Amino acid sequence: MERAESQDPVIEVEGLVTYYGSRRILNDVWMRVMPGEIRVIMGGSGSGKSTLLRHLLGLNRPAAGTVRLFGRDINRIPGGEMNALRRRIGVSFQGGALFNSMTVGENVIFPLREHTRLDEKTMRIMSRMKLEVVNMAGFENLMPAQLSGGMIKRAALARAIVMDPQLLFFDEPSAGLDPVVSAELDELILKLRESMNVTIVVVTHELESAFKIADSITVLDRGEILESGPADEVRDSDHPRIRALLDRTPKESQVDADDYLRRLTEAD
Repeated sequence: MERAESQDPVIEVEGLVTYYGSRRILNDVWMRVMPGEIRVIMGGSGSGKSTLLRHLLGLNRPAAGTVRLFGRDINRIPGGEMNALRRRIGVSFQGGALFNSMTVGENVIFPLREHTRLDEKTMRIMSRMKLEVVNMAGFENLMPAQLSGGMIKRAALARAIVMDPQLLFFDEPSAGLDPVVSAELDELILKLRESMNVTIVVVTHELESAFKIADSITVLDRGEILESGPADEVRDSDHPRIRALLDRTPKESQVDADDYLRRLTEAD
């Protein structure tokens, strides 16, 4: 999908630094995501990708740096304006995060009840429309416990898009799914970008999925960006840590004796 580079970025991350206690999790992270782009953020366990996602959602405050969505610094705008901005965003969480006490239809309608004054009939029509989009038509009266893993993901996606967001986040969309269902979800993500003209950010460690859907990829390792650019360039990278990730090369177990002794003896 072609994008006009003269457009302003939907997401701008500049010099982002964050700590958990005294431990630095993200170090000088820079990233720009343009309208209509599918950006994949990938990295191994503990690389910082989930922390970066929390910053993009405005759930964490950085120690340094800025995060702008639609040109607004999300850590400097008033709470009411931030709530309005969040209505332009949809999030599909890793485990679906459906309310177990609600039916599928009620789950999808929930954002409309919270953020609009639409009448009940209109909300139900909008809910059914979005369930149609994710191939879940006719399942609105089921409870989450009656759904398969793939169906939970799709129901959660219907809820994420029910308010027609301009920016959509996915947290590990393929986690726990078999290869066929995972491939179907990849196709659905591509379909959503084309049909809704939405900008999409996907956090994943699934390599096949990442290279299937991504226009561009940001690779994180130990809280730093190793490379960020077109998917083909990342695939062909000769950076040793990126190659280790892509080639699934296990890390050698190396112990620094001085560091090991320090960790054993230092105070809590």
